[in-house]
Formats: sequence, C-alpha cells, structure tokens
Amino acid sequence: MLSLRPRAYSPRARRDDATLMHPSQADDDTLREKCAVFGIFGHAEAAAHTVLGLHALQHRGQEACGIVSCDGEQFHAHRALGQVGDTFSNPAVVAMLRGYAAIGHNRYATSGGTLLRNVQPLFADLDAGGFAIGHNGNLTNAYHLRRKLVRRGSLFQSTTDTEAIVHLMATSTANSIIDRMVDALMQVEGAYSIVALCRSAVIAVRDPLGVRPLVLGRLGDAHIVCSETCALDIIGATFLRDVEPGEMVVLDESGVHSYRPFPPRPSRFCVFEYIYFARPDSVIGDHSVYAARKRIGAELAREAPAGADVIVPVPDSGVPAAIGYAAESGLPFELGITRNHYVGRTFIEPTDQIRNLGVKLKHNANAALIDGKRVVLVDDSIVRGTTSRKIVQMVRQAGAREVHMRISSPPTRGPCFYGIDTPAKDELLAHQYSVEGMRREIGADSLAFISVDGLYRAMGKPARDPDAPAFCDACFTLDYPTALTDEESTEGQGELSFLAERTATGRRRKRSLA
Repeated sequence: MLSLRPRAYSPRARRDDATLMHPSQADDDTLREKCAVFGIFGHAEAAAHTVLGLHALQHRGQEACGIVSCDGEQFHAHRALGQVGDTFSNPAVVAMLRGYAAIGHNRYATSGGTLLRNVQPLFADLDAGGFAIGHNGNLTNAYHLRRKLVRRGSLFQSTTDTEAIVHLMATSTANSIIDRMVDALMQVEGAYSIVALCRSAVIAVRDPLGVRPLVLGRLGDAHIVCSETCALDIIGATFLRDVEPGEMVVLDESGVHSYRPFPPRPSRFCVFEYIYFARPDSVIGDHSVYAARKRIGAELAREAPAGADVIVPVPDSGVPAAIGYAAESGLPFELGITRNHYVGRTFIEPTDQIRNLGVKLKHNANAALIDGKRVVLVDDSIVRGTTSRKIVQMVRQAGAREVHMRISSPPTRGPCFYGIDTPAKDELLAHQYSVEGMRREIGADSLAFISVDGLYRAMGKPARDPDAPAFCDACFTLDYPTALTDEESTEGQGELSFLAERTATGRRRKRSLA
C-alpha cells in the first residue's frame, strides 16, 4: 500500500495538520471502512444527486469527500477534508458543480495520508482530454508502479495509489480514454471499483475478482453507478444490477455500454462486506445485507450455543446477527447496550484516565436489562481486543452474572491488502492467541466465533473449497487472491529518499509479512 510520509510521522500521535484525533482512533480497535464511489450521467442536477448519494455512503469513509462534474466543456470540482454534510452544506458550492454528469468519492485513507491533495476524485488533463477518477480498493503493486513511473519522468501530486492509474493512462500509447484506462488497469494488481469522468461519459470498472462492490441503477433517463444500493434508494433510483467482476460500464448519451476487457476469473467478493462494512439496507450480489447478517447470527447460534438468559448486541453492527442468534436459540433479545450516535471529534487531552473511559463515549450498559443475568454479547469481530475487553468489563459492572461473547465472523488472523485498514498481523489478537487465550484476554466466561464453513453456509454456499473459494476471506484464512507485490518484495527498500517514506501503517504492514 503506497504512501509517502516523513519517517517521524505517527498516526497515533498526529494524523495531519488539518485533523484532530477521533475517539475511536485512540484505541484503533476496529476494521475501518474503505471508500465509496458514486457516478451519474444524464441528469440536470447531477452534482446534487451525487451529494445525496455520498451522504448514503458516508459509512464507507468519513475523512474526506469530493465531487467533480462536467458540463460537456468544463470540469468543476470541490474537495475537502471532513464529512459530506459539512463539505456540501452550502448550496452555492453545489450550484458551482454544473453539468449533467458527476462523480463523487468518500475517503478513508487506506493508502496515503489524510491530506487535501489525496482527496478524490483526482483530476488530470490528459492529451486525450480532461479525466477524473475515484477509486475504492487498494493496489498491491502501486509502489512498484510508482517507482517505475517516477524513473520515467512522471511527477506525482498525491501520495495515494490511485494516482498510479492516472500516470499509466498518461503514458499509454492507446488512442481513446477507454483504451488507455484498460491499458492502465491491465498493469495493476489488487482490488478496485472505479468511477471515472471524461467530457462525454462516466466510466465504471470493477476488478476481475470483484472484491469491492459496485452497482448500476437508473433514475429517469439518467444512469448511476455506486458502491451500494442504499445510495440509489436515497435519490429514488431503481437498482438494475451489480456491475460484474471484470466489467467496464460506460454511461453516455446513448445509454449504457458494457465491455469485458479482462480475462475472466472466478469471483472473490469480500465477505466482510456482508459481516460489517456494507449498510444493512443495501443489497449486494442478490443478498440483502441485513438478511445475510441474521443468517450468520443463526448459524453462529447453531455452532456455538450458550447457556444464558438474554442476547445483547454490541451496537450497531452486532444487531442483525444478534437478532438471528436470539431467534435460533429461543432466548430473548434485548438492547442491553446503548450506543451514543453523537460522538464526534474530541479536544479532551487523551490522558490514561480519559482514554480508559473512551469506550463509554460510545457505549453504555443498560443495567436494568442485564443485572443478575447470564448475557450473550454478539459482535461482528475482534481486532486487537481492547474494545471487547472494556465492553465485557462494562457489562459485568452493570451486574451480569456471566458474560459469553459470540462473534459473527471467524477470527481475524491477517491484515487486508485490498482497501480495508487493518492492523499488522502481529497486532491482531487472533494471531497472538488461541480462542481460549483470547477469552482470557477479554475476560469473558466463554468465547466463540462462527467457523469459515459456517459463514459460507450462512451465505448459501457449501463448505469452503480451498481450491476455489467463493469469497475473499483472506483476513480469516490468509489465502490472498492476488499477488502482494509491494508487501512480499524487499526490492527497492532504502531507495525511497527521493520520495520520502511509507506511513507508519504501511511499515507495520510490511513487518506483518516478515
């Protein structure tokens, strides 16, 4: 994962001059969202609809957002650090984004730092015309591509891996924008769902494995591509279908055009989208995300029953799985933990005392529902274990006689290299301990995870075929579906002084595969 920062940079202490530490960053005990993309062609209010679409996709990235529109002659852009509601709250900003076509992007920085120059969509004046691009995913050979391009004379303006695609297009000998884009994508590895904008079209591409989601919709005569169907719902658009793995969709004045420029490969969609990342009201791959999470919870109850009195979700992501677990087990479901949805940035000095109280900024136990009871806590994952430990302790302090933890994903054993910000392998609790060791670390009376095969059954698949798995499940199985060129190679280490250095996150990931 390519990123350029001075060696002294540490995201634990200082993320960027223009940002402050979020409470959730103090513990950094979660798998963070990726990014979101949205594109629309053929609507007089393209930018306004893009703003609404990005609102619906805010859960996929909260650090920055941007929109580029085109009126057929000129491109108009607005990008900023912060969330959609702040960035595009001024009607004059939206009115400035003229045109019948627009693309938008919500960013969570899995590659590059939190800098304004990294905010997408990126824009470039190619000799084939103006071109803007937004990318959800991560390129696993971006460092090698960048080094080659810099040596050939390319001048990079950002530290995000997405810019490598722009430079590959700029140096391509193909004639059209579309052919240049195909030429560039033939050279990249990893995962990507891309929306791009030129003067006459919106272009959407999904990588051959289909790791990241991308859907196609329609609103009157306009067509839309976006990360999830919830973005179609908010603007009243009709969901048509998923963009298929390896498919390029071009939206222009004559409609929708589908191309298959890449050799076909078996799909490896990210199963964690169903477990946690996608919004529960979205439909992905013909599956309702909400229904999938309930099925996962029911399968978890069959695999790991618990002698208990009440099922309590860790809100919000644990709620659908807990409903499924409760229905299958026949135990009552209670909202025994309340989440504060208004936790924003904090100016409180992060002393040890305040940091130890940090979990209560987001969650508080409802003692009236759990006092004296045997409680099953249902959550989506355990990363470092610090949050789980505090929640178990909080529930005990509220009077629970027993606390049993059930997790609706298998143990997270390895980092993701495809667009999800995960800790290095040696920082993951499941890498350090057995399940019993994890139980002792978080202080629960029992701990169980859904099995990989159970997860597949919940998704309507047979047991996982190690030779042809239906999903990308590498964070559980360490079976990475693409080459990890930048992570596996030591070539070029120590030669980055002319560019700067990787972020602390990138260095941790490099060590994780050592």
